Amino acid sequence: MNAYVHRFDFTAFRHAFAPRKPRKPWARLLLGLVGVALLIALVFVSVFVGIAMLAVGVVLRLVKQRGKPVARDHRVVDGEYEVVRKQALPSA
Repeated sequence: MNAYVHRFDFTAFRHAFAPRKPRKPWARLLLGLVGVALLIALVFVSVFVGIAMLAVGVVLRLVKQRGKPVARDHRVVDGEYEVVRKQALPSA
């Protein structure tokens, strides 16, 4: 008795969905151009989606910080400094 009698034959099913190149050269060229155009369109859209996501993040961060006081370190002293040349110093 053969144990493989009731197995499903996948070869016909597999070849039904196998990608095949067209035989005509102009059809191959057309499909290649369509593929390149689709790739360029996807990259173009993804770049703008990324820029939009970054812009929204920056805007949300600025809106959240609006109206809040700026945190400052009280140990820091601000001042204006002037560089003095050596000749201007009084001699001892």
